[in-house]
Amino acid sequence: MGIVIAIDGPAGAGKSTIARGLAQRLGFTYIDSGAMYRAVALWALRENLDPSDSHRMEQLARAAEIRLEAGGGVSLNGEDVTQAIRETAVSVAASVVAAVASVRRALVEKQRAIGAQSNVVMEGRDIGSVVFPAANVKIFLDADPAERVRRRAQETAADPARVSGEIEDRDRRDRARSESPLTQAPDAVYLDSTGLSIEQVEEAILRIVRARITNGKEFR
Repeated sequence: MGIVIAIDGPAGAGKSTIARGLAQRLGFTYIDSGAMYRAVALWALRENLDPSDSHRMEQLARAAEIRLEAGGGVSLNGEDVTQAIRETAVSVAASVVAAVASVRRALVEKQRAIGAQSNVVMEGRDIGSVVFPAANVKIFLDADPAERVRRRAQETAADPARVSGEIEDRDRRDRARSESPLTQAPDAVYLDSTGLSIEQVEEAILRIVRARITNGKEFR
């Protein structure tokens, strides 16, 4: 397995932006685990399936051909779904799909396969605790709830009040689910990004990476 940098944290903490930037700076592969769940959810909605149907969702998760492109693009079964998976209905369905244990197991297999082939920066909610428990560097990225709402509302141009309710619901589901709940791994470094710029967060994580990895690899 290559070098793995795992970034976990709640919705709106900035995981995707930070992970993508770090991957570019390090020359690593960026794995957006959330996009994989969104892709399965999108497929389910298109097939008019119930996202909570564990049997059918597992079938989709195992059959899905999901590709994560270097520039952040996502394809599902050969179709570019980069924009489609960000729709509100897909976001809601994805949080339901992500709570299905058999789906998580199926996608974890796909995620580990990618990690076995290259150096990766991967973000999600259970990367350091479940997907890559032996990751070289584990970060738990957090931010004040109000800041997380502000960021997500700005990103989606949605009503802040609605975003606040969605994030509260997502946090509750993520922390309460029985399979791979959102939690900080014991050996993860906690990083509060409230009030920090993207560049400041990246630099903070790069310092941790340089300190933790001593196999002679040079990092930019």
